[in-house]
Amino acid sequence: MMKSVISGAVAAVLAVVSPVCASDFSVVEATIPDMQAALKDGRVTSRELVAQYLMRMGLYENKLNAVMTVNANALAEADALDRERAAGKLRGPLHGIPIALKDNIHTTNMPTTAGTLAFDGLIPPYEATLTTNLRAGGAIIIAKTVMTEMANWMVLTMPNNYSSLGGYAFNPYDPRRDPREGLNDGRPVLATGSSSSGAGTAASFWAANVGTETTVSIVGPASANMLAAIKPTVGRVSRYGVIPVSFDQDTAGPMTRTVTDAAILLGVLEGAAPDPHDAATTRCTPPANGDYTPFLKPDSLKGARIGVPRAWFIDEVLLPGDTKPSGGIPADQKQMIDEVVAVLRAQGATVIDPADVPSVLAKDAAQNVMKKGSCSAVSGGKGRDMECSVVLKYGFKRDFTAWLESLGAAAPFKSLTELRNWNLAHASAGTLKYGQTSMDISDEQDVVQDRARYEADRARELRLVGPEGADAIMKRHKLDALIFAGSRGSGFLAKAGYPSVIVPFGMVANGGGYPAGFTPKPAPLGVSFGGKACSEPRLLGLAFAFEQATKRRRPPNL
Repeated sequence: MMKSVISGAVAAVLAVVSPVCASDFSVVEATIPDMQAALKDGRVTSRELVAQYLMRMGLYENKLNAVMTVNANALAEADALDRERAAGKLRGPLHGIPIALKDNIHTTNMPTTAGTLAFDGLIPPYEATLTTNLRAGGAIIIAKTVMTEMANWMVLTMPNNYSSLGGYAFNPYDPRRDPREGLNDGRPVLATGSSSSGAGTAASFWAANVGTETTVSIVGPASANMLAAIKPTVGRVSRYGVIPVSFDQDTAGPMTRTVTDAAILLGVLEGAAPDPHDAATTRCTPPANGDYTPFLKPDSLKGARIGVPRAWFIDEVLLPGDTKPSGGIPADQKQMIDEVVAVLRAQGATVIDPADVPSVLAKDAAQNVMKKGSCSAVSGGKGRDMECSVVLKYGFKRDFTAWLESLGAAAPFKSLTELRNWNLAHASAGTLKYGQTSMDISDEQDVVQDRARYEADRARELRLVGPEGADAIMKRHKLDALIFAGSRGSGFLAKAGYPSVIVPFGMVANGGGYPAGFTPKPAPLGVSFGGKACSEPRLLGLAFAFEQATKRRRPPNL
């Protein structure tokens, strides 16, 4: 529906904008400081930036399918911001910079669909606080990105970046379909990395995008698309106006091509004061003037103490009650971590290797953080869920219901049950290509009667990730951060709402089992720095120093 008209909409806009693309300035791989300098010097206008980005979409969108919808007023907004600049008025560090939003973030001038056919065309009655903050900072919301339907709380076996409304999105580092038997249903051969599409940012469709994460969906797609990104402490960026999975773990965050851009965007997203609509925004204190860039010092690794959790995160371990080891990463990824350790030491950091997490090594299953994962699929349904955590399935029922209520008369449904029934009734249109078992097991939850069980599981996770997990190992060795290959530590840290910053670094093998004659291209893999709540300033300094020492990002060859 909506997706079917995007290429036509872009083509219509291109007919108007093509004559204005006379500037020698190129948006390809351009950073936010690059663009601001060019805007200040008059070498480019915001209108020309928008025009170039729209042309990029016109050239490559059919290959990547990264765009859910385009802001038809983007050029007019750019013109208005150009006039403000000419009059000496600058709103903030993103004045005139085009930014894209994941399509679960409210905008009132474009639909917010979460990728589901049931929400096709939905215009919320209010915009997200982060959207308001972006506009106040001068950003042009140029587009909404394709995403995994319902932020991957539809069914956990759904391929990355597939939705019934948007179809499959593709990774620009290998934008082909998977040819392997059993996987050849149209999905990409190279995963885009969980539910937030970074493909458009990697391909220079816009300066940066805002993703959302519950367990892995900022760090994961950033790693998969050679991006820098920040998964903030839960509460640092307001969740108001973002379609939820669970507010216990949900956060929005910046996905960019450089750490500097991510730092700039985070400051704008956070805003200057707590959001009265989101009590969690009092958790962390914003930096002076909302500016994270003073923490970006190239010598930040000198004297830093970095831990390398190897058990489960890098090496296989035998968890209590199991008969075979689990966890671990492939040999080429282990080699990459060894390279990372060498860089850190060369930059003056003290590396504690290994720095294993105590709750990962616990011999008692009840005290082991890697046991009792999140309930999913039919086996995680009510009455069959004693061996899994109900935190996410309970949180989704609670928070999705509250979100529907916040829409008032604009709500397309009154309950999760109505949404599930609509999907069942429209299965022939593709609503249930992969099923909806995550929503099914959530709808079984009673937010009153099941609260005690939820609170027990939530308390367990907070304890095993915090005081008996990351906090314990960081305190023992006086660490500034823990490092992980790609998003390997994301699900663990996310349970306590802890932050991560990821930096592009290497390329690794993309699986196996391909038919004769098909050679997969290597997969990007980043390095993430994780830490305690509200430690973004320190993590950003470490990530920036690492980025400057390595400079491994390479643009895709489209």
